[in-house]
Amino acid sequence: MMNTDLSLTRQILEAQLKEAASSSGLAHSIRIHRVADPLDMTTESAERDVAVQLLDRESALVRRLRSALQRIHDGSYGICLHCEEEIAPKRLKAMPSAELCRDCQEKADHSESWTEAA
Repeated sequence: MMNTDLSLTRQILEAQLKEAASSSGLAHSIRIHRVADPLDMTTESAERDVAVQLLDRESALVRRLRSALQRIHDGSYGICLHCEEEIAPKRLKAMPSAELCRDCQEKADHSESWTEAA
């Protein structure tokens, strides 16, 4: 990848990281409140579950963005973490934090769907 492309990609990743890090105001949503009504307890429990799932997604995104920035820094950006082949430039343009090439990502997605079904 050319240096100008990497510079632009770094800027995009840093902007996405800043946005993801600033949007994690969901932590207060997982506090447990004491309520007497069983329906309110159920509602709050469901809301906490959703907040935990969102926090998990956000933290995974932050990890992927930081990892991509680290790969730019160490010169391994654009190389699939699994097969070590080059990740297509179109894929990187669409998803700058991509860690896997399309084929490896499809295999990973397929194996995850099998794991989730079990």
